[in-house]
Amino acid sequence: MSVCNFTRSGLRSATRAARMELKAPARSMSLLSQRTPRSAAPQRRAAPAAVRSMQTLDFAGSPEKVYERVDWPLEKLQDYFKNDTFALLGYGSQGHGQGLNLRDNGMNVIVGVRKDGESWRQAVGDGWVPGKNLFTVEEAATKGTILMNLLSDAAQTATWPELKKYVTKGKTLYFSHGFSIVYKDQTNVIPPSDVDVILCAPKGSGRTVRTLFKEGRGINSSVAVFQDVSGQALERAIAMGIAIGSGYLYETTFQKEVYSDLYGERGCLMGGIQGMFKAQYDVLRANGHSPSEAFNETCEEALESLYPLVAQNGMDYMYKACSTTARRGALDWAPEFEKACRPVFERLYKSVKDGEETRRALGFGNRPTYREDYDKETDAIADQEMWRVGHVVRSLRPHRSQE
Repeated sequence: MSVCNFTRSGLRSATRAARMELKAPARSMSLLSQRTPRSAAPQRRAAPAAVRSMQTLDFAGSPEKVYERVDWPLEKLQDYFKNDTFALLGYGSQGHGQGLNLRDNGMNVIVGVRKDGESWRQAVGDGWVPGKNLFTVEEAATKGTILMNLLSDAAQTATWPELKKYVTKGKTLYFSHGFSIVYKDQTNVIPPSDVDVILCAPKGSGRTVRTLFKEGRGINSSVAVFQDVSGQALERAIAMGIAIGSGYLYETTFQKEVYSDLYGERGCLMGGIQGMFKAQYDVLRANGHSPSEAFNETCEEALESLYPLVAQNGMDYMYKACSTTARRGALDWAPEFEKACRPVFERLYKSVKDGEETRRALGFGNRPTYREDYDKETDAIADQEMWRVGHVVRSLRPHRSQE
């Protein structure tokens, strides 16, 4: 496509500027850069000019509550959780990111995983010490006051009969996904009635939770309360959201979180993107375009040039950064794609809502060979011509040659 004030160089300049803005530190303090050891006395810091517990913002005519990191400076977090032990059950993507962020923020956090398994070895590699802050799931659940159930969805179902006896009165049960609670008819995860049950769901992978925290930015997350026994469940969920590395949080429910999450990752976030990229690439190749041209016009330009502009300033900004010819075509064809995709998205949402997606996920996740089976499917994607071409294209990026 012809872009950016008639030249690609102009768009590249705009993209670089957008990336520089994206990389700029958030105005909120970096919990990582300003952390203090748990044993150290908290430093006195000037109070922010305006202290608030939340804001109500207008999202296109709908008022919503938003909670920000500025409301929970590090010393406040450390004091709030000074009597708590975070028992991180599971050390997958979210467990890794949230656990390391909690540790860097000076929280008393321990990890519980299967002894000598792969997650145990990874935790040791990240500096968790067996017998000090690395235990079996059962030991960690016994010691913890806040039980962070970050096992996989299938593992939560399998381990609940044993784990539930450690969820005792006065403890807090924490999730980062509404899956097990909402689909209880399939998972049999039913918490006791005398504990707070809360959720903080980062809107990204655990790797992103970690990298954004280290950059001082913070991921956005949702928070929800399923059961409030203490009368402070929401406050605790918000504080935990900030402690694990969130920059800001918005309220939802367990049900809405899992519906939107399962729907989104199967749609625009992952499944839909792969399907649309593949279809466009294959049509270009079938019409005689070279692999490099097909990949650049399908994936590389989207990911490296246009999507960053959308991320920074919105779709309208990206349209205006492109040539009038590109803009006209995009405006004309967007409704066609919307019309074609709408029935697929409606069918997808129904599949999430009626539990079909959950049944498929649990059935697959409970296979003894599920890891190997997943690898076969993702390896098949990696072996598609489009993504094999992508390896070569990415190696040509100028910054790669300087690494």
